[in-house]
This record gives sequence, structure tokens and C-alpha cells, in this order.
Amino acid sequence: MRHRVATFKIGRTGAHRRAMLANMVSSLFANGKIETTLVKAKAARSFAEKMITLGKKGDIHNRRQAFSKLRNKDAVKLLFDEIAPGYATRNGGYTRILKLGKRRGDAAEMCILALVEASVEAPKAEEAKAE
Repeated sequence: MRHRVATFKIGRTGAHRRAMLANMVSSLFANGKIETTLVKAKAARSFAEKMITLGKKGDIHNRRQAFSKLRNKDAVKLLFDEIAPGYATRNGGYTRILKLGKRRGDAAEMCILALVEASVEAPKAEEAKAE
């Protein structure tokens, strides 16, 4: 029985799953969006939102916790310096999943996992329109 079990196992060992999710979320932070299967995106969304929450807190302890999970110094720096401050006033819901349909080869459900636009970017766009 799987009562109260919340992990998506994704058919991988624990070490492989952690490494894959860390790489996916690092790519998400670097590019703003990634294309993947629906099950992987749901697992990565949970992981990414936890990392952004750590980034919003911003102290050295949370930076070290994020680095222990992501294992990528550039992604952690980007998260804490640019991404997380944009979501300072937002209480969750930092990512969005857009379904694309089935993949041709194996009919896996494909989707795009993207960061929701941060509230910091919106005033900059309004200032550009005013000029």
C-alpha cells in the first residue's frame, strides 16, 4: 500500500532520482523553462518550489542547504541573487506546467515546466511603456 507516500519514484534509484532532479532544476533556473515528461515535471516542480522558498529566506544556512540539494554553485548564486527576490511577495506557485501532448516514440505525456514571471519584472516593463 502507498498510503501517505508522497514521492514520485519515476522508475529510478534514489541517487539517480536526486541527481536528475537537481540537474533539471538547475537547468530550469538557468533557462527559465524546460521540456520534459509530465511525471518528471511534477517531481521537479515540488523540488524547485522548495528551493525558491529557501532562496527567499536568503541567509547563509539556507544557501548551504540549497547547495547541498542542487550541487551547482552557479544555480545557487542565480537562485539567491536574481530569481528568489522576484518572488518576495508571492506565497508559492512559482512554477507552471503547460501540457504539450504525447511524445511520438513512446506516447509519454510531454509538458513544459516554466517559472512564473516574477513580480520584479512587471514594473520594469511598465516603465519601458511609459517612456
